[in-house]
Amino acid sequence: MKIYTNLWRHLTSYPNLELAFKKARKRKTKKAYIQEFEKNLDDNLTQLQLELNFHIYTPKPLTTFIIRDPKTRKISKADFRDRVIHHALCNVLEPLFDSNFIHDSYANRRGKGTLKAIQRFDQFKRKVYNKTTQKGYVLKGDIKHYFDEIDQKILIEIIERKIKDTKVLWLIKQIIHNSSAKGGGASEVFR
Repeated sequence: MKIYTNLWRHLTSYPNLELAFKKARKRKTKKAYIQEFEKNLDDNLTQLQLELNFHIYTPKPLTTFIIRDPKTRKISKADFRDRVIHHALCNVLEPLFDSNFIHDSYANRRGKGTLKAIQRFDQFKRKVYNKTTQKGYVLKGDIKHYFDEIDQKILIEIIERKIKDTKVLWLIKQIIHNSSAKGGGASEVFR
């Protein structure tokens, strides 16, 4: 397994933070908090860069709310500036970890998504229906409070096997510990 040690400079680079901002605001450009952040974009990104480089960055507490669509879910939402940091981190880490993920995992992955998941399901469905001697079964599952139940120590140990950059690990721990501080669903932390 390849080990990565020098990721911090790329993570905290202004171009990466700018790209992270663009990803964080995608399909949300009319939101007042995004327009406010964008008014002073250069200052805000420079401030985030300084906070990261001096290790004084602290994520703001998550905002928790309930949605019903149709099932009731508790969502914890990160502050916009923290979502910029999340995207900056994902810009660096996603290419390093994506090849380790299960092929048929479609949520929040580049080139995947709901439509691709439905198309893949349709392929399996056609295989079963084309064979008259086999029965097909579908299991639809949802793990209740999945993000709340992840063992953070094990998660960090898995990440540490591949990432040896202490500064990046510091940032990951800041985010993970912030997501569990409220004890609420961290499902929206990295969106």
